[in-house]
Amino acid sequence: MSALDGRVVIVTGGGRGLGRAHCLALAAQGATVVVNDLGVSLQGHPEAHQPSPADQVVAEIEALGATAVADGTSVTDWDGMADLVARTVERFGTLHAVVNNAGFIRDAMLVTMTEDDFDAVVAVHLKGSVALTKHACAFWRQRAKAGERVTGRVVLTTSGAGLFGHAGQANYSAAKGGLAALAATVALEMQRYGVTANAISPVAATRMLAAIGRTADRAADWDPLDPANASPVVAWLCSEESGWLSGAVLRIDGNTVRRVRGWTVEDGYTAKAGRALEVGELGLGLRQLYGAAPVGLGG
Repeated sequence: MSALDGRVVIVTGGGRGLGRAHCLALAAQGATVVVNDLGVSLQGHPEAHQPSPADQVVAEIEALGATAVADGTSVTDWDGMADLVARTVERFGTLHAVVNNAGFIRDAMLVTMTEDDFDAVVAVHLKGSVALTKHACAFWRQRAKAGERVTGRVVLTTSGAGLFGHAGQANYSAAKGGLAALAATVALEMQRYGVTANAISPVAATRMLAAIGRTADRAADWDPLDPANASPVVAWLCSEESGWLSGAVLRIDGNTVRRVRGWTVEDGYTAKAGRALEVGELGLGLRQLYGAAPVGLGG
């Protein structure tokens, strides 16, 4: 018996790159897959495809003997994502997991970035993930309140840019950072209903990674930048077995998966007892805190 037998999963941005790899891995583990993809360019502009990337992935999955359907709803369409969840439940009887992967980039330094480029990237990455996750969670909450056993799974896709920042990607970094925080929040809100939420941060040779100058080493027998390297983690996160883990960010680099710890509160500078911090002391106090001045200097 495979890890995902009988489970129904929606994957956004499932037509190419990471999303395609995720869809194939999910299907190989027995899942029924809804392949959501608009077939847009790397910058989010419409492209003509016949058949569409989603249809091509569905054909690949069906060739494996598994079940899949294509969907072309934009993740930025709030009501459209509600309809996608409803259609999936109507067709397959239920929904077990959503993998939020859709996205594109419009890179520019912040001082030259346009409002449209900022809004468009945040809309597809952050709002799009919120929209599908919200409606899936509403479905699972309703089922749980009706007394049914729920094993809902939310997978979100953050990135190194979202976790650590990246010059020229203020829009993308802000959206991806928001997704890491979203995973933690959904995990807290949905725990009582049997739903987990986790984020992955894949290092992979996708169209996005190629656009910022990193390419895969095709000479090796095993490609450490193959997008499919992250897909077993996604498949496991969509399984019932993963129910003990929620609110995590997992960094996947080649054949290694690492735990990413969130913001931590470390050593501090404290004013003298009985009074508040004062502006005049913070210059030296913060230098000491960051190791830029010896502790004890200046009394």
